[in-house]
Amino acid sequence: MAEVYYLVLFCISFLLTGIYVLLWREHFDINISLIFFLVPIANLGYVFLGTSTDASSAAISIKVVYLSGCFLTLFITLCVLNLCEIHLGKWFLFIGFAISSVMFLFVLTIGIKPYFYKKLSFESTGTGFKVIKEYGPVHTLFYIYVGVFFAIAFAAIFYSLIKKRQVSNYIVKLLFLPEIIAFIGYMLNPLLKLGVELLPIAYVFAQFIYILIVQRMSHYKVSEMVISSMIQTGETGFISLDSDYHYLGANETAKRIIPEIEELSIDQMIKDVPELKKTVVHWVEHFEEDSKNSKNIIVRRDPENEENNRYYLVNTHYLYDGKKKCGYQIFLTDDTKNQKYIELLDRYKSELEEEVEEKTQHIVEMHNNLILSMATMVESRDNSTGGHIKRTSEGVRILIGEMKDDDSFELAPILTKNFCKNIIKAAPMHDLGKVAVDDAILRKPGRFTPEEYDIMKTHAAEGARIVHEILKDTDDEEFKIIAENVAHYHHERMDGSGYPEGLKGDEIPLEARIMAIADVYDALVSKRVYKDKMSFEEADKIMMESFGKHFDKRLEKYYISARPKLEAYYGPLDN
Repeated sequence: MAEVYYLVLFCISFLLTGIYVLLWREHFDINISLIFFLVPIANLGYVFLGTSTDASSAAISIKVVYLSGCFLTLFITLCVLNLCEIHLGKWFLFIGFAISSVMFLFVLTIGIKPYFYKKLSFESTGTGFKVIKEYGPVHTLFYIYVGVFFAIAFAAIFYSLIKKRQVSNYIVKLLFLPEIIAFIGYMLNPLLKLGVELLPIAYVFAQFIYILIVQRMSHYKVSEMVISSMIQTGETGFISLDSDYHYLGANETAKRIIPEIEELSIDQMIKDVPELKKTVVHWVEHFEEDSKNSKNIIVRRDPENEENNRYYLVNTHYLYDGKKKCGYQIFLTDDTKNQKYIELLDRYKSELEEEVEEKTQHIVEMHNNLILSMATMVESRDNSTGGHIKRTSEGVRILIGEMKDDDSFELAPILTKNFCKNIIKAAPMHDLGKVAVDDAILRKPGRFTPEEYDIMKTHAAEGARIVHEILKDTDDEEFKIIAENVAHYHHERMDGSGYPEGLKGDEIPLEARIMAIADVYDALVSKRVYKDKMSFEEADKIMMESFGKHFDKRLEKYYISARPKLEAYYGPLDN
């Protein structure tokens, strides 16, 4: 009868192990796998024990039983700790394995030395044989060893039920069942004296419970499920390398995205492959330089149709063995929709910027034309031959052209592209203040009296005020300052004898100093109602004598180099 009992339980345990193999996934706890491996071995030992006919064969059968029994206790406890997410470290595993191994070494002395069993014999029962065991001192230690591990497992279960919110109560409660059944099997079997061992049925029951646990556990292993799902769907490519850039493997998606990977052998150094050095090696090096900004985009182009181009987002991370970095993991995710959307936004943005730039330019041109019209209106009131605004603007442009290419000029840093553009644009505004001067003075055909000249001189400060009012709402602060300075200070002199404030030397803004040269030169070579125009030679003599007094001596060489261009410009003019 005992033989049938053990055989049936062995068959059931073997069947349950087969079911577990079919359910097995990579993320299953290794201790559960070891439990399913050892239980059929233990039950097979009981089958041998039930069919033994002498002490020698019984001793061998018992050793097979304890081969599993010694280590099952350890693996069941480790399984409980892992499922309860209680990590005691490798030291616990080492100590547990060492104790289990020592116990099994004593088991091997059964029938040879009296350490584990003092005596092992057979007794006839009329219908078969009964094994008579007389336990030795180490067997008592074995019970203590089993009791300690069961206590640890029960403590872990109760602790998780009370304290651990991120552990499934359902799984923890299921863990309690095989623990209590196995405990009963270990501890009560010698007391009950049933004629058969309870442990085989306890093992089978534990297997059944662990199958329920692994089925349920699959739903809680979210990270592993996500990775498995990503691998199965084929939407994300994976490439693994060790720390020395040896190829460890990749999925089919990665091989499709980067065909060169298909030709690699495991452990091949990818730095030796030129195509991969430009991509995979570059990504890893970029990641090592800046792990927080390690994203890259690669494009797989369709030569026949640009619309079919595919964009992949590349993310690089460290590959870990426990807490130790052992290599790199590269993820390739199809990001085509996002990238095409970004391209679309960029295109719309560029078109919008062009449209805004066009309209802004139009507004600027209107603004400039308005200012130029005001200046022309003022000039029309002046008793001159006209064209002064245009001529002085051209004179400024010629002078600036000579100055901006000279890096030795001590004020060269000021001569930025914007400065040069702004002073040319501001030149027509230098006499706007004349709009406030009475016509009787402004249009007087002869020379001014001292009183009239004093009134005339007010046009400089008044011009600065008018320019300020016109440009006060402009966003171009630099242009506003240059335009005000040109209007305000273009009659100042380097020796301090100018007006309206009598500024001297570098107190006078550079733009006003440049404007003064163009303004005076035009006055000399142009015809007025009160004078004829001078020859270039006469005008040049006066200009050269004025450098260091009226004009900035440092600008003299630029006037000299600009003189041929000025004469070429003024020569054909009837002014």
